[in-house]
Amino acid sequence: MRPYLEILPQSPETSWSMLNRRLDDVIPFQWHHHPEFELTLTLNSIGQRFIGDHSGDYGDGDLVLVGPNLPHTWASRAKIDEHKPHVALVFWFHREWLLQISGGAVEFRPIEALLMRADNGVQFSKEIAAAVRVEFEAVFEKPPVERLLSLLSILVRIAGDRQATPLASAPGQSQEVRESRERIDRVLTHMHLNYVRPISLDELADIAALSVSGLHRMFRRHTGTAISDYLMRMRIGDACARLSSTNQAVHHISDAVGYNSIANFNRQFKTLKGMTPRQYRRLFVRQ
Repeated sequence: MRPYLEILPQSPETSWSMLNRRLDDVIPFQWHHHPEFELTLTLNSIGQRFIGDHSGDYGDGDLVLVGPNLPHTWASRAKIDEHKPHVALVFWFHREWLLQISGGAVEFRPIEALLMRADNGVQFSKEIAAAVRVEFEAVFEKPPVERLLSLLSILVRIAGDRQATPLASAPGQSQEVRESRERIDRVLTHMHLNYVRPISLDELADIAALSVSGLHRMFRRHTGTAISDYLMRMRIGDACARLSSTNQAVHHISDAVGYNSIANFNRQFKTLKGMTPRQYRRLFVRQ
C-alpha cells in the first residue's frame, strides 16, 4: 500500500494550513505523506495510528506530531459518543517557515528543539494533550493573527512535555545526521514506496551512492536499526492495518505486503507482535 503525496489546503490569509475534520462514519485508512509537519489532535474516536513503521492504538485526546514526508494514517474502529462525529483537528506547517517566525528568539528555542526530534513522529502525554485541548479547539474560531499566536503558544507548551515518546524509526536531526540526510532520505523514500516487493541491498546502495557496507553503517546510524528489521516493521505495520480494517484472507495480506512465504510472514509477525496474524485480528475484533 503505497503512500500518496497529499497536497494541503491553502488560504490566502494564512501562511500555514489547518483542518477541522469531522466524519460521521469512520476515519479511513489513507496512507499518505507531505513535506509539512503535521500536528493532529483526535477526538471522540478510537482506533489505530500508523506512522512510518510504527503502529499503535489511539483514543480520545490523542495528540501527535508527524515529521515531514513520513507516511502516516489513522484508521478508526469506533466512536466514543455515537451521536457525535470522529474529529481530527490538524495543523500543518513547514520547518523553514516556523524557524523564520521564531527568528532564533530564546523564547522559541523549545520549539526548535521539538522540531529537531520530531522527524520520526512524537506522541505527547495525555496530560499535555488535555492541557492544550481547549486552546487547540479554539484556534479555528480566531482571526488569522490570533491563530498564529495560538499555534506558537501550543507548540511551546507541548515542546516542554517530558513524557513525549518517539514513534517511527526515521532519521534524526543531529549535526552528523544532517551531513548525510539527502542519502538516507532517498533510501527511506525508496523503501516506503517499494516495500511490498523484494528490495535488494545493491539496489539501495546504488540509490545512496555507497557501498553495501557503507549503506549498512549509514542506515543504522540514522535509524538505530538494520535494514531488514526496518523493512519488516513497515510490512508488518501494513499487515496490521489490513487485518484490523479489512476482511482480506491472511495469505492474501501476506502476499500484498511483500511476503512470498506465508510461513515467513507468520514467523515475523509473531516476532514483532507476540501473536499470530489471526490472533491479532481476533483481538482487534474483540476490542
